[in-house]
Amino acid sequence: MSVVINTNYSATVASNNLAASNAMLQRSLNRLSSGSKIVNPADDAGGLAVSMKLSAAAKRSGAAASNIGNSVSFLQTQDGVLKVAGKVLDRISELKTLYADPTKNSTDKSNYDAEFTQLKSELSSLTSETFNGVSLFSASSLSVQVSEDGSQTVTVSAKQLSTSTSGVGTITATGVTALSGITLANITSAIGNVATMRANNGAEQSRLGFASEVLTVNKANLEAANSRISDVDVAEESTQLARWNILVQSGTAMLAQANQSAQVALRLIQ
Repeated sequence: MSVVINTNYSATVASNNLAASNAMLQRSLNRLSSGSKIVNPADDAGGLAVSMKLSAAAKRSGAAASNIGNSVSFLQTQDGVLKVAGKVLDRISELKTLYADPTKNSTDKSNYDAEFTQLKSELSSLTSETFNGVSLFSASSLSVQVSEDGSQTVTVSAKQLSTSTSGVGTITATGVTALSGITLANITSAIGNVATMRANNGAEQSRLGFASEVLTVNKANLEAANSRISDVDVAEESTQLARWNILVQSGTAMLAQANQSAQVALRLIQ
């Protein structure tokens, strides 16, 4: 090989190798310091796109699970009111039976009617209960999203407690002012309506519970899939860091040697 001054090929190669090793060293440092395998889009453009979609899906799954939890709370509150309504009806049925006792005088019956009037008012107030401003017993059903993409929903059926056909409207009707205005059949029918509502409420809570469990599992799997794409393997990357660190140090030393090699030419012209 010719001995030249203007061009130091060895130094150029050593410089290029050093620059490449230093770039990879910085890349490893960035990955380990951030904990992410994809620090810049150029690191894995396709993987970044997939990671963003998986991350968004996981967050939507969490939000859907939160919505389901709120719906379950709605149903639990609704069931609590229905439970109280059932107790009120139980007491009214007891009063109606006592009212039918032929040994009771008009004063006794008037006392029963006084309690019935208060219980009727309480029963009427229960029909207007709300949860976070949403009526517990409106005529409209609720549609609860139970999948992250919104393709699956669970319908929380409308439970109209105030109606006479499916609720307690026969007992709370304006024209009913005393126990004599209703029959025992009216009361047992109202109790049956409340029992049906509670059964439907329990069935809906059960389904929402399973739907929430599916979302929880899906969210965990989405996060695991995203982790495989975006999270750095610390053990592997630490090994790479050590490799590039050694190459940078050796490259720096070799570049210094290559820069000194041109001094051979000076000895020939002295």
